[in-house]
Amino acid sequence: MRNLIIFNFLLRSFILSAQSETDIQLAQHYFINGEFDKATSYYEKLYSSQSTKIYFTRYLECLVQIKDFKTAEKTIKKYISQNKNDMEIQVVLGQFYEDIDEPQKSAKVYEELLSVVSADPGEIINLFQLFVGKRKFDLAKKVLDKGKKIAPYYPFNFQYADLYSLTGNNRLMIEEYINYLILQPTMFESIQNAISSRIDLSKSDGKDYLILKEILLQKIQADNTTFIYSEMLIWLFVQNKNFSSAFTQVVALDKRIQGDGSRVLDLGNICLENKSYDIARNCFNYIITLGSDNQYYIDGQKLLLNSRFTELTTNRAFSQVEIDATLADYSSVIARLGKTKFTIGILNEQAHILAFYAGRAAEAIVILQDAILVQSLTDIQRAQLKMQLADIEVLKGDIWEASLLYMQIDKDFKFEAIGDEAKYKNARIFYFDGEFDFAQSQLNILKESTSKIIANDAMNLSVSITENFGLDSNYTAMTWFSSAELLIEQHKYLEAFTLFDSIQLNYPLHSLADDILYRKAKAMEMQGKWAESCLLYEDIIKFYSKDIFADDALFRLGDIYEQILLEKDKALEYYKKLAIDYKGSFYGAETIKRIRILRGDKNVEEDIY
Repeated sequence: MRNLIIFNFLLRSFILSAQSETDIQLAQHYFINGEFDKATSYYEKLYSSQSTKIYFTRYLECLVQIKDFKTAEKTIKKYISQNKNDMEIQVVLGQFYEDIDEPQKSAKVYEELLSVVSADPGEIINLFQLFVGKRKFDLAKKVLDKGKKIAPYYPFNFQYADLYSLTGNNRLMIEEYINYLILQPTMFESIQNAISSRIDLSKSDGKDYLILKEILLQKIQADNTTFIYSEMLIWLFVQNKNFSSAFTQVVALDKRIQGDGSRVLDLGNICLENKSYDIARNCFNYIITLGSDNQYYIDGQKLLLNSRFTELTTNRAFSQVEIDATLADYSSVIARLGKTKFTIGILNEQAHILAFYAGRAAEAIVILQDAILVQSLTDIQRAQLKMQLADIEVLKGDIWEASLLYMQIDKDFKFEAIGDEAKYKNARIFYFDGEFDFAQSQLNILKESTSKIIANDAMNLSVSITENFGLDSNYTAMTWFSSAELLIEQHKYLEAFTLFDSIQLNYPLHSLADDILYRKAKAMEMQGKWAESCLLYEDIIKFYSKDIFADDALFRLGDIYEQILLEKDKALEYYKKLAIDYKGSFYGAETIKRIRILRGDKNVEEDIY
């Protein structure tokens, strides 16, 4: 008997559950299809059995759609009586009266809401957001105004700023953010993010930029003891890439607070990242003037040299006078700081400039050989010096001396990126010498490198060997090609191009055609001949869009126009083509990142297409 009762109970529960599920499905079906008269009966039933807000909302909407306003009003009021603290439904009642053209009743509901709101900031903000959600901005402001009176201890600046932003009053919005800054200095970054997400600060003649600048200058003039306004102004100039003004302000601030130069150093690094080399050097020179007792003195000297090195090796537009001046700076700093494990990076840069830009490889080798003997170097530091030394040996033609050094590094760092780099460079030595089978065997190992760049370079060279090796029985074309690549590494560009031209003349149908264009383009880059390199990359895209170097060419074009020629729109054009036409490219993630930066996307998840 007991089991029969349990069975009947379970059966009844199952039937009721199934019936309820059917009612839900039918209600949704009729609602979605606009059959509100049919949906109403089902939602009424569902709401009667389960007084949830979702059923209430759907039932109410059905009643309004079928114009049963009397029942709708009764339903809302009943819900409010059962949920007295739910301000959202009271706002719904006010909106309901507006929709049925009863403004007096609507106004009364809103007035009651404003009169009963408590001094709890959470409740005030909730009501404010409810009115904003209904785009009732006047009422939203009244809520905040009352909040300021009954809860004066709580700053509603962010809410006021939201409201002014929505109503298009950017001056008042900015003032609220800046006023909040003095109340809550720890919110500095949050305020910066809020401002930059709502107004365009990139144009120095932009209305909002000028307003923010004006407000900050007024604050600074009125109170020169509150340094946070100056920091905000420096940030503003940086957003606008007005690094000269930022430098003036940051130095003035550092002197005013008797600082240690850390802010100036940070600005210098930002300028370096943005290729504003002159201002970066001004920053680092300022650090140096603070004296050798300053904690950033050595950093300032290192970064000053690094700014020269970066500009020289990035732009590749230099005169002999500039090279000599740069090398003189290196010698001066090394003389002051000495040759220690802390200055190894400086010595490495000095050797690189001497060998690859000043044509003084022998001097560079002596510097590196001496540096390798410096006491207390880490193993990785010594390996980096050896790598530079090996590269210079290639430059001056001693490829097997270079090979020995590469093999040493490979042996000592088998499972690290620097070891993979050395293995790749050593494989290229055999490639230059025409030992294509052995070179490819080493390259195939590197396809699994943890360094994506090395793995990609190794794959490209291996594919090139596979596609082009053995197409003529004497391997002549491939041998000429690899020899030309070595000549490029040795900066013998004219001889290299002569060999490339010989291949095209003697083997006009050879598959090396796109490889030759790509190597010529890279050689032009090495010489700082950006226009010529772009034309060659364009030819690859035009004539060899299906071959291995097409995505490389597009990325290089984007990079040159973005970083060197400073034509952002042109760069964006190439990046977009790469992202759309070559979705599986090695450059995919970086390309998408650059597109978003160039477009100034606020939301990094935006569709780039």
